[in-house]
Amino acid sequence: MPAMSANVRIRLSIMMFLQYAFNGVWIIPLGFYLHKQGYTAFEIGYAAGTTIALGCIISPFFVGMIADRFFSAQKVLGVLNILAALFLYVASQTAVDSQGVKQPNVFFWVLLAHNLCYMPTWALTNSIALYQMSNPGKQFPSIRVMGTIGWIVVSGVTLFSKKLSPLVGSTETIEATRLPMILGSGIGVIAAVFAFFLPSTPPKPTDHKISFGDVLGVRALALFKDRNFAVFAISSFLILFPAMFYWQFCNLFLNEIGMEFVQFKQSVGQMAEAVFLFLMPFFFARFGVKKMLLIGMLAWVGRFLCFQLGDVGSMVFLLYAGLALHGVCFDFFFVTGQLYTDKKAPKEVQASAQGLISLITFGLGWLFGSVLAGRVIDNYVVENVVDGAVVKGHNWPVVWLYPVIMAVIVAIFFLVFFDDKTVVGRD
Repeated sequence: MPAMSANVRIRLSIMMFLQYAFNGVWIIPLGFYLHKQGYTAFEIGYAAGTTIALGCIISPFFVGMIADRFFSAQKVLGVLNILAALFLYVASQTAVDSQGVKQPNVFFWVLLAHNLCYMPTWALTNSIALYQMSNPGKQFPSIRVMGTIGWIVVSGVTLFSKKLSPLVGSTETIEATRLPMILGSGIGVIAAVFAFFLPSTPPKPTDHKISFGDVLGVRALALFKDRNFAVFAISSFLILFPAMFYWQFCNLFLNEIGMEFVQFKQSVGQMAEAVFLFLMPFFFARFGVKKMLLIGMLAWVGRFLCFQLGDVGSMVFLLYAGLALHGVCFDFFFVTGQLYTDKKAPKEVQASAQGLISLITFGLGWLFGSVLAGRVIDNYVVENVVDGAVVKGHNWPVVWLYPVIMAVIVAIFFLVFFDDKTVVGRD
């Protein structure tokens, strides 16, 4: 295949930037916005978390059995982005009714429709990019990182909170309004239009019919005969339980304790993620797979301890440390886990194995973890008097002890039962 031209590289980079900016601008502050509308933590986890999980569970069927086989990927991406943008805009208008009363059931179904359209786009953008590459190992990281940069850039919208909030009739910080969702829907429309100008990625030829079992990774279930892989898979599922306390409720936590420009400051995590992605070959050579995965789990423990002990006063550095640990939390565990799965699986079932691990973690783990985190946090609602008004908050120092304990238990389980010498990170 000829070398990728600069024109194609630029278009693929813009595609990644827009696709992740589409999601990044609104998903982080969503919990805080819903809390301000009177949603309980369980309702936040139910509406926001389970819809993403269901999107992750269902989207492989769409991409693996329909989109990849019958339609050009860039056209499917454009159509899905249009629909996702439409549903996201509707969701921004339906979290509360015209009287300001929350309507979590309506919001759930509209947001589910959005995520069923949006979640397949990550796999589609990867397919479009990889199809154009002559050397994916060298070319893909520099293009995929533009998605992370897009997420970081749109997180800066909170820096203009005071100017933008009046657009939706509010004096609140932008994170407490529906504006991020409206901005996200606008970015989605731009991403949709741009998709039709991407390089052509025709349907993949196939000499056999793809089954539901193939998409679910049924053929990869034989890997569970290996005790080490089974321990890894169980650990991957369980680590999502504490992780959802962060992914679903960190923005709410930081806003409640008085931090300013929270969404932008949370992007410190994505900055660290990008740095550690480039450093991973260095760490692989020195630590090996078990230590990498264990460090990733222990980083979750450290993050939650930082949140448990930190404040916006003299201990604010702990909050920033907890945010920056995202690079280790995500890259050392989830990226290492993907590479480990790739090494463990025979070549003919590698795709099935990746689909299986994705289903276990970002499908089932995200689903149950969201619900659990919401239930726990609802048990620690407190009322504070601010400027003479009673404001509901949460006893966060106690809340953060739960994911600390969960992550410690998972790390101990992994340390005791995992003993694999498989080398990852190099051929």
